Amino acid sequence: MQNQNPQYISTSDLANILGVTRQAIQKRFKNEPNIKTIQVGSSFLYVVDTLPEDIKERIRKSQKEAAENVIKKSKEKKGSVDLKKELWTAADKLRGNVDPSDYKHIVLGLIFLKYVSDAFYQTKKKNEFQVSDVSSPYYLENEEARKFYLEQKDPYLKEGVFYVPEKARWDYLLQNSSQPNFGRLLDEAMETLEEENPQLKGILPREYSRTLIDNHVLVELVNLFSKINFYDFEKERDLLGEVYEYFLGQFADSEGKRGGEFFTPQSIVKLLVEILEPFEGARIFDPACGSGGMFVKSGEYLKNHLKDKNKISFYGQELNQTTWKLCKMNLALRGYTGMIEQGNSYYDDKFLNMRFDFVLSNPPFNAEWEPKRLSPSDPRLKYGIPPSSNANFLWIQHFIYHLAPNGMAGFVMANGALAVGGKEGEIRKKIVEDDLIDVIIACPAKLFFNVSLPVSLWFITKNKADGRFRSRKGETLFIDAREIFTQISRKQVKFSQEQIEKIAKTVRAWRGEEGAGEYKDIPGYCKSATLEEIRKNDYVLTPGRYVGVKEEEEDGVPFEEKMRKLTADLEEFFKQGKELEEKIRKNLKIVMTKSI
Repeated sequence: MQNQNPQYISTSDLANILGVTRQAIQKRFKNEPNIKTIQVGSSFLYVVDTLPEDIKERIRKSQKEAAENVIKKSKEKKGSVDLKKELWTAADKLRGNVDPSDYKHIVLGLIFLKYVSDAFYQTKKKNEFQVSDVSSPYYLENEEARKFYLEQKDPYLKEGVFYVPEKARWDYLLQNSSQPNFGRLLDEAMETLEEENPQLKGILPREYSRTLIDNHVLVELVNLFSKINFYDFEKERDLLGEVYEYFLGQFADSEGKRGGEFFTPQSIVKLLVEILEPFEGARIFDPACGSGGMFVKSGEYLKNHLKDKNKISFYGQELNQTTWKLCKMNLALRGYTGMIEQGNSYYDDKFLNMRFDFVLSNPPFNAEWEPKRLSPSDPRLKYGIPPSSNANFLWIQHFIYHLAPNGMAGFVMANGALAVGGKEGEIRKKIVEDDLIDVIIACPAKLFFNVSLPVSLWFITKNKADGRFRSRKGETLFIDAREIFTQISRKQVKFSQEQIEKIAKTVRAWRGEEGAGEYKDIPGYCKSATLEEIRKNDYVLTPGRYVGVKEEEEDGVPFEEKMRKLTADLEEFFKQGKELEEKIRKNLKIVMTKSI
């Protein structure tokens, strides 16, 4: 009897199992009339049941080994740092020639699927206990009723967990990972997950059956992520979130300059958050939110300070649709909810009538824009219309506009905005005169992936006397952190945790926060400048103009002694120079004599 659901296998997967080339497979089966194939795009698949018995046995053996490998890997335990690196190394090795910008959606989608499946299993286990425990108010005596209850959506939704249909569950995919159409099974998993959870509609990747990645690579990726053990969901969710963020960073590095469009290096985000100090109940806005790193770090800040990380609201807008999907997945992976819209913040502000406690952002630098597409009376353009060649001050005004009366903004900006003249200089002057500039930090070069563009961090405060910190009216803190960094590669640096704490503590001391110590100006590092001093510097906000030069440390050696040593050293150099000159002359004479 013919199999009603035939299995298929690609030439590359079959070659991988048999340890031969694809050409060898095609040559062997070229004149085999009983072997059937089906056309898929420009390639074809073999019908497994029509292959010779010895090859079918090899396929079955390979499938069994793959299943055993999954079980073995799932039992391994490693530290989170080692695991993240190991997973990345293995996943990157499997990438082959696939472009990182395409591969990241395949990989990150699988990490997300692993998370929602494990969250579902944990909740299901809890629900199973409740309906089986006679002392529980949810106890159900009838076993069939229990099974029915455990497959309903409501018990999961009330726990804030996605309902995962059977075909999208990780165990189901593992059990079917030997299927030659495994990519199609992954697409169906994503599709059914979206159908059961409307909030995920349109954000999950469904390109596994169309990708250039071979079937066995998809299976190995699933095997890899099975190594994240399901034993403590809260710990695992944090770990999955760390893996997701680590992979985002690695993909950003692989994509070079393009990577900066969806990922801001973690040390920059941490410094921004540490200085803003978000609180419970806050509304946080990022109109260029990328993959959502600003939101994730804000939630982590609350958690690290023993606050409820869920008592915070996130609002974001992202132009790039695929990046918008990454952000939505990133938040869901961490258990956060947020209103994340897709669209152009310049011309289609989705939050035009909203104000926020904090604005956190890393907008695209020095981008062109079209002033004609905005009305001259646009309320965001209070301080002026920037030139079409550069939208930096459109972004800055956008941030200011969206701040609540006591709101604070922290954002990354190209250094050119600190000192540029013309229309932009006039806009900066008006912003300074409104006493909105709270803190400016000059950063080291090479903080971003494969981009040496120097940047600065701007902190804007709508009300410097709001009572949260000491009144800083008429004052601005300048910090020159260009020499504060930790080298992580030839092309990139970062702020270490100690360096982040040093800079943040300087700001806290300046703001008069309890436990931060007394603030003092330090030449070459920090300076609290008055509005009048900024006026005298033509409203230029470059920290170097204000902090001055670092004082040379006194070494205790008298000046006269230094001069005697310097003079003696100079005499010695002159003497050696004369001796060297004589040697050169002698050698030249020898060469000239031999050439005659």
